[in-house]
Amino acid sequence: MGCTYSVYGVGKKKKPSIPEVVVFAPCMRTPAQCDLQRALKGLIPRAAIDRLSCLRNRIVLVAEDTGGSAITELRQALEEYLSILVGLTKKEHGLEDLVEFKWKNLEDGRQETIVANAWFELLSVVHMMAMLTLSEADSLMIPKDYSGSGFRVVSTDCKRDAVDLLLKAAGYLEFCVRNVLCRIPPEIKQSMSKDLQDGVLEAISIQALGQGTEIQLGLAIESQKATLSVKRRLACELLIYYSQAYQCLSGCDLSNGYGKKHMWFIKWKFVEAKAAAYYYHGLVLDKGSEPTCHISAVCCFLAAQELLVESKKACISFCLAAPVTRAPPLWGAMKHLHQKIPEVASRKSQMYGYLLEQEKALQTLPELPDFQLSLRPDDYELPATDPAWDSENLEKQGQPLKEHLKDCEDEIETE
Repeated sequence: MGCTYSVYGVGKKKKPSIPEVVVFAPCMRTPAQCDLQRALKGLIPRAAIDRLSCLRNRIVLVAEDTGGSAITELRQALEEYLSILVGLTKKEHGLEDLVEFKWKNLEDGRQETIVANAWFELLSVVHMMAMLTLSEADSLMIPKDYSGSGFRVVSTDCKRDAVDLLLKAAGYLEFCVRNVLCRIPPEIKQSMSKDLQDGVLEAISIQALGQGTEIQLGLAIESQKATLSVKRRLACELLIYYSQAYQCLSGCDLSNGYGKKHMWFIKWKFVEAKAAAYYYHGLVLDKGSEPTCHISAVCCFLAAQELLVESKKACISFCLAAPVTRAPPLWGAMKHLHQKIPEVASRKSQMYGYLLEQEKALQTLPELPDFQLSLRPDDYELPATDPAWDSENLEKQGQPLKEHLKDCEDEIETE
C-alpha cells in the first residue's frame, strides 16, 4: 500500500537545545505501531482494513521522522484517519474493543499506553490534532527573524491567525471532554495518560482562550481606537480564564508527565493577568474626581507592581520545571505592562502620597469588575463516516457483521 516507508530523512538528529515557549501544550502523544490487520481480518472489508492501517502507519512515520513538525501533512492524515476510525466506535458494528491501540510520548519515545478501546483511539487522535494546532499557534508567535532594532516583531496577521488557531484547539479539546471521555469506561480511564484527564483537557482548552485574549489585549494596546474600558475588560477576562484553568487543573493528578510544569505555566499567566487587570482598573478609577478614587487607583497600581515581581518568579519556576524551557522575550501586552506599571505606580504614589497619609483607613484593594467572557471554543464535529462502513460494503464479506461476530464467538466456545 506504499505505507511502510518514509520520504523524510531518518537518523538526522538535531543538536539538543532548550525550546522557547509562548503557547504552552503538554508533550505531543503519537500513535505507535499496532497490528490492525490481524485484529480485524475477516470482520470488515479488506479495503477498510488497508485504509485504516495505511493512514495510521502514515501518521506514525511522519510524526517520528519530523518530530511532529509536519503539521499540515499530519493534520490531513489525522482527519482522513478519523473518518474511517469512527466506524469502529459504532455499537452496531461490535468492534469497539477488538483492537489494542498503542500510543507513546513523542519526546522520549516511551510507550505510554496500550488500550483495547476505539473511543480511546478517537480521543487520542483528536487530542493530537489539538496539540498540533497549539504548536502551530506557538510557531506563529515565535518569528524566525528579528527587526533591525533588535526587538521581536510579530505581524498583526500572525497574531490574528494565532488567535484563530487557539480557538480551534480549544474546540478540539472541548469536544474531547464533552463527547468522547464520557464514552470511555472508568477502568480504562485509570490506565490512560495523565495528560488525558478531564480536568487537564478542560484546563488546556480554557488556557487557549486565555492566550487568545492576551493576544487581543496586545492588539488593543497597539490600537489608537481601543478605549481604556476595552483594555480593562480584556485584562479582567484574561484573569477569569486563567482562574478557571487553575481550578480545572488543581483537581488533577499532576504527579507524572508535564503536570507540574503545566501548573506553573497557569500560575505564571494567572499572576500576569492579575497585574494587568489591577493596572487597567486603576487607570479607570483614577479618572474619578473623588479622593477615594485616587487612593483606590494607587492601591491597584502598587498591587500590580508587586504582582509583576511575583510573575517573574513564577516564570522562572515554569522554565526550570522539567522539561526545561526558555521564556520568550517580553512581547505584546506584557512588554507594555512591564514598562508602564512600575512607572505609573511610582508617579501616582508620589502624586497622591498626601492622600494616602491622610486616609490610611481607605487603603484597601478594590474588587475587580466581573465580565462575561467573549471568546468561545470553535465548534468541532467528527467527519462523516467513510463509505467503507456502508452496510452494503460490510455485507459483501458474505454475511452481516453481527452474524459474523456471533459465529466467531461460537467457534471460540467450541474450541
